[in-house]
This record gives sequence, structure tokens and C-alpha cells, in this order.
Amino acid sequence: MAVSVRIPTILRTYTGGESEVTADGATLADVLDDLDARFAGIKGRVVDEDGRLRRFVNVYVGNDDVRFLDDLATPTPDGSQISVIPAVAGGC
Repeated sequence: MAVSVRIPTILRTYTGGESEVTADGATLADVLDDLDARFAGIKGRVVDEDGRLRRFVNVYVGNDDVRFLDDLATPTPDGSQISVIPAVAGGC
């Protein structure tokens, strides 16, 4: 199932500067595996050593935060829009 994945600026070095790429997979985990097969190392920036989403990375399927769905098992139907968004912290 082909989906569209929005890539944040900080991870675009993995995708050759592309801000949006396509990937295949029935779940978010499958999509991340497909991305990593094509763009080596990108999955490690989204998922930690224990196989969980990194604390300061938010991932949305459509408009829904996957942490409130099925996490990495969240279904990614054909045509889905996935957004990877690094959390922003700091300030005065």
C-alpha cells in the first residue's frame, strides 16, 4: 500500500533533500522499514533502540497522533499521509 511521508527538515539529509517521499506498508512499522530500506538510517532517527517511537518525535497518520492509536501498529491505508514531526522545546 503506497503512502506519502512528510519528512522534516532535520531528516532530509537521509532523503536527498526530499520533503515528501512515498513508502509501502500496511502499518507504520512496515512503512518505517520500507523507508529505512531505501534511505538507510532514517528509521533510527524515529525509533529508539527498544523499537519504540523516540520521545521527541511525533508521528501522525492523517491528522491522528499514532501514540493515541496503535503506535507502530497503526494501520496505514493506501493513500495515507504520514507526517514525522520533531518536537520543539526551549524558549525563554
